[in-house]
Amino acid sequence: MTEPNDLTDPTPAAAEPTPEVRGRWDELAQEIRHHRDLYYNGAPEIPDADFDALFQRLLDLEADYPALAVPDSPTQEVGAPALASSTFDNVEHLERMMSLDNVFSLEEMRDWLARTPATAYLTELKVDGVSIDLIYRNGALERAATRGDGRIGEDITANARVIDDIPHQLHGDAPELVEIRGEVFIRPEDFPALNEARIAAGGKPFANPRNTAAGGLRQKNPDDVKKRGLRFIAHGLGAREGFAPATQQEAYEAMAAWGLPVSEYTRRVETVDEIIERVEYWERHRHDAIHEMDGLVVKVDALSEQRGYGATSRAPRWAIAYKYPPEEVTTELLDIQVGVGRTGRVTPFAVMTPVFVAGSTVSMATLHNQTEVARKGVLIGDTVVIRKAGEIIPEVLGPVADKRDGTEREFIFPTLCPSCGTRLAPQKEGDADWRCPNTRSCPAQLSARLTYLAGRGGFDIEALGEKGAQDLIRTGILTDESQLFDLTEEKLTASEVYTTTTGKVNAAGKKLLANLETARTTDLWRVIVALSIRHVGPSAARALAARYRSLPELIDAPVEDLAETDGVGGVIAESFKEWFTVEWHRHIVDAWAAAGVTMVDDAADRAEQTLEGLTVVVTGTLEGFNRDEAKEAILSRGGKASGSVSKKTSYVVAGENAGSKETKARDLGVPVLDEAGFLHLLETGEA
Repeated sequence: MTEPNDLTDPTPAAAEPTPEVRGRWDELAQEIRHHRDLYYNGAPEIPDADFDALFQRLLDLEADYPALAVPDSPTQEVGAPALASSTFDNVEHLERMMSLDNVFSLEEMRDWLARTPATAYLTELKVDGVSIDLIYRNGALERAATRGDGRIGEDITANARVIDDIPHQLHGDAPELVEIRGEVFIRPEDFPALNEARIAAGGKPFANPRNTAAGGLRQKNPDDVKKRGLRFIAHGLGAREGFAPATQQEAYEAMAAWGLPVSEYTRRVETVDEIIERVEYWERHRHDAIHEMDGLVVKVDALSEQRGYGATSRAPRWAIAYKYPPEEVTTELLDIQVGVGRTGRVTPFAVMTPVFVAGSTVSMATLHNQTEVARKGVLIGDTVVIRKAGEIIPEVLGPVADKRDGTEREFIFPTLCPSCGTRLAPQKEGDADWRCPNTRSCPAQLSARLTYLAGRGGFDIEALGEKGAQDLIRTGILTDESQLFDLTEEKLTASEVYTTTTGKVNAAGKKLLANLETARTTDLWRVIVALSIRHVGPSAARALAARYRSLPELIDAPVEDLAETDGVGGVIAESFKEWFTVEWHRHIVDAWAAAGVTMVDDAADRAEQTLEGLTVVVTGTLEGFNRDEAKEAILSRGGKASGSVSKKTSYVVAGENAGSKETKARDLGVPVLDEAGFLHLLETGEA
């Protein structure tokens, strides 16, 4: 064996890429450049997650074959050059704008932190917006530019001047020169109104806030830019003269003092555990921020330590972005089927190759109705983009038309109910939704109604889920919901779900009967919800029960009187009255009444209406209440539980990690209570 000496290289020579490998690299690089250009200068064809996957494949290939990591590789580049057809002048940034490297797991984050020890770090939300560069000389805004390729961007100064968050003149003792980096975005809460205005003007709706913000910055007329309601957050520094902060946090404090908006969500931390806690917290609360976000950025705080780590050709080594599971991905649309809901509405849904999105694996997504299927232009066999935001049901956004190979086929909406065979039709002329008119006996509708009435907003029958409801119908134990409270152990012996292998009622069956016994004496508003009257949800049911306190009186009340109930109105009142004109609907009420179900609200059992006329917002984590329990505590005392803060809000209850809602309340002068104050408010109606 040869002994190593000073001339021996212990590192094995890197593999030379074969023509096949170079061909694969060329194909990937070309595809990435195409999609990167669309992301910055046009309309993206694929979700961010798919782009990240392509980029990672190229990184992996270059790790195996370092000779491929040439200077013009997409892995060495930042952003994308401006379009040749752009009407904006090209300008050079004083200091190069960079991108961020990503990690996708806690293990990768821990590895990065181990390689990047620091005295302290900052955690910041990764704003899903458009990066821009602002130059201030002696406090005055001199120029604004897009990021472009990191060196050359487009001059958008005139457009930046109409963004309210961007000051024309910095406050206080501003430095001789400072280059501010930040993100332009549209708040999700502003986006629906923006789309409504666009549709009313005869235009097509915008695809998403990020693309709308990017397009807004490139409007030729600054007045059109202003209409988009663009916002700005500063998150970095470029060149500066007369300003030498020691830390990133100090820089942010200075920016805020100058009148520049900085993120309210930034935190200074010192340990790995603190960083992991922030990562996990914002994964649970990613929709609580005032802007869209897709990750958490971790930065070394001390600027001297940042300089020590330096940067690659495209990203600083002292910062990393933890990317959360994607909310938009692509997958194959295997089939389009239809489901029948509790009101008879027939809804197309997509059956897809299972795909991981927003923290879970999904294989089905809604398509709303046949009109939407046609509008979105999806075909069976398409590669489709799906979105799942938070706990929202996954939705198909549209096809990736470039991936079609001619084998795709059109979806044909059925003419007969897939559950009972009844002919489908719109309930009334002009309805986009088609319905099964066999409302009483259609098994799909009945099982959906049973599942709904057993939910937490209805009778709260924990032992009656979708599987149990289907079993009770399939076995003939129930023919409609009027028989629900007549269930006995003897009747349940015909069930498959609620019996043992020997035919005796199992624990789930006994629990079902116990749940039903408790449900007989529930609140009147829950009984109203359980009737599955179209348009009559928990809020309207509460309002009607609070005013009339008797279902017989509600049934006899004129529609005009019902409509005058706060929070009800004409549509709900008409729907309520119409429901009781159907004979078998009245039979349900009579059967439940005979079984001892609440028909009159006993005032003695009602909580004192201490919050009547008050609107309360609960935000953050409370020790004594989960979100549903806090909402129930407010509603049961006559208050309104709102999810958003406005000048009309009476109180905001702020728990741990309350975030932007608490900040907005303080800005508006809305009283903010802690949990002890909330308990006092519930008891007395006063802060």
